[in-house]
Amino acid sequence: MNVHSSISTANEQIRQWRPAGVARLIYQLGAVLVAGLTMAAAPIAADELDADACLACHGMEGFAAPSGRVLYNNPETYRASTHGSLPCTACHTDITEIPHAEKLRPVSPQVCATCHEDAVNAYRNTVHGRGRESGAPEAATCTDCHGNVHEARPRTDPLSPVHWSKMAGTCAKCHASVEFAQRYNIPVIRPVEAYLASAHARAIAGGKHAATCSDCHGTHDIQPSNDPESSIARLKIPNTCGKCHAGILKQYDDSVHGEALLAGHRDAPVCTDCHGEHRILGTGEPTSPIFAANVPGETCGRCHADTRLSEKYGLAGRNFQAFEDSFHGLALRAGQGKVANCASCHGVHDIRPSSDPRSHVNPANLDETCGKCHPGAGKTFKLGPVHGDANSINAVIVGWVRFTYLWLIGLTIGGMVAHNLLDWLRKARQPSPMPVLLLRDEPERMPRAVRWQHGLVMLTFPILVYSGFALKYPESWWAIPLLHFENGANLRRLIHRAAALVMVAALVWHMVHLVVSPTLRACLWKLLPAMRDARVFFGTLAYYFGRRTHPPHSGTFNYAEKAEYWAFMWGSGVMAVTGFALWFANATLRYLPAWVPDAATAVHFYEAILATLAIIVWHFYWVVFDPDVYPMDWTWWTGRPPATRVAERRPLEEEPEDAGPE
Repeated sequence: MNVHSSISTANEQIRQWRPAGVARLIYQLGAVLVAGLTMAAAPIAADELDADACLACHGMEGFAAPSGRVLYNNPETYRASTHGSLPCTACHTDITEIPHAEKLRPVSPQVCATCHEDAVNAYRNTVHGRGRESGAPEAATCTDCHGNVHEARPRTDPLSPVHWSKMAGTCAKCHASVEFAQRYNIPVIRPVEAYLASAHARAIAGGKHAATCSDCHGTHDIQPSNDPESSIARLKIPNTCGKCHAGILKQYDDSVHGEALLAGHRDAPVCTDCHGEHRILGTGEPTSPIFAANVPGETCGRCHADTRLSEKYGLAGRNFQAFEDSFHGLALRAGQGKVANCASCHGVHDIRPSSDPRSHVNPANLDETCGKCHPGAGKTFKLGPVHGDANSINAVIVGWVRFTYLWLIGLTIGGMVAHNLLDWLRKARQPSPMPVLLLRDEPERMPRAVRWQHGLVMLTFPILVYSGFALKYPESWWAIPLLHFENGANLRRLIHRAAALVMVAALVWHMVHLVVSPTLRACLWKLLPAMRDARVFFGTLAYYFGRRTHPPHSGTFNYAEKAEYWAFMWGSGVMAVTGFALWFANATLRYLPAWVPDAATAVHFYEAILATLAIIVWHFYWVVFDPDVYPMDWTWWTGRPPATRVAERRPLEEEPEDAGPE
């Protein structure tokens, strides 16, 4: 029996006899001492060196150098490793006999090249290899990725650190550190954190083989993205992703973007421009750049809203803004995730110019494209120029709506502000005597049913204003409370529609009340405009400018109340009609011309602005801030007007009111 076989036998006896505590430690130290003396007396020759010879000492638990450095290697783990059939001297080439020198040379990549020449040669020219040569001690070497060579396993082994299920954790040892990235000027600060939130990482966590770091960056040939030979170089990204997504790659190569990239236009979008780099998410996740609501702004808009790129490549730069202001764009911004976005019409990976017969937006294919969302609608109308071309009927009608309303809003609200300011200044110079709040003998001005109708409007109008503008401007700070509680359900839309139904119900109740109540019909007759209102208006202006000592007496309803009543009824009808046209968009498109949704969107928006400003500027002044009724005209609660209002309507000399029908 040779010497190292004797030592192996002794080691086996030590493993079988396991005394506890100090006794076992003394026994092991004694065994090591005996082994050392034995080997010193009879060194093992080079032709007898194999793994067993080394494990005779290194296979003993607790085996360590005098400095305390652990030198133990589990024999079972080593023999099960990919290097288990090799003698230790295959890597530790400076060992020629046992016992060997106390300090051995570190195993270098050049030693690994003895068996793995291709991998080591590729490694030398990578970011890791060049970093190591430039003196960066943290640059990854073979063992940093593959693990301890005594325990290394094939990449197909689930226990291997380079198995696809473990790869992210292996790379994270360096690349999860922000300090590491900053120290070596790595532009991506938290790639692992982003990757672990991705659809790929979640698939791996679920036991599916999905893309890992090495699938995109390579294995031994990792290069920075600015290297043309890198697998993540811009021009090579489609092919890198195409290793898993071959069908999508073919569609992309035939698309307008793929053809532009092959022609050398580096601005053409590649996979990562739309999907992201490490944090790649699915279409159903709200934080994904390809989530329906994010596609126009975060994905397509990055290029098509860019003035520089539009000028450089002759793109229609206004298309993005035209979409944002369109029926689809506003609905999408309002949180209606199922409404059409850029990809719904143009395609996803197979985007082609509209002149291409295969394009989804080719005029010959529009029926089918629009019909995906609006069944049957595509057969009954034609969209005409896409994105509201300036010469299209859609754009012309919407332009006139905008022009008309902007002038109407400016003149109306400006006139209201001027009128109320004159009224306030006149009353500030000549205040009315403090009136009694109510005249109990005065008949009800607002019957109880009318007060209930008015109360429903008071309740729903501010809700409609808030939720409606939150739908229009979801990015605004004041919309955050509603957005916070939505949690996937479009709370703004639900609240807006519910409030609209309540207000419409109140209006219907009011109209039915007019039909069945003679008293209310008499009031309605007195609310009709008459020539007397013009005389009262100009007389009131004369009073404001000091040309009269007292205001003219208006009768039961003055011109301001008449104008407000009929404006409210008209505006409510317009808002109801346009609102239902947008709510039931499929029916609108099926039976009405294609310009109706865009026109309805514009009318609904500008009418909402006009109504909101009118309530704030006009109605609030007369029922709250008018000095004659401040702090409140309580007619809406009691049904009876304050004394000052009664005085305005009782002429000093008898002035006959406009008579109604017998």
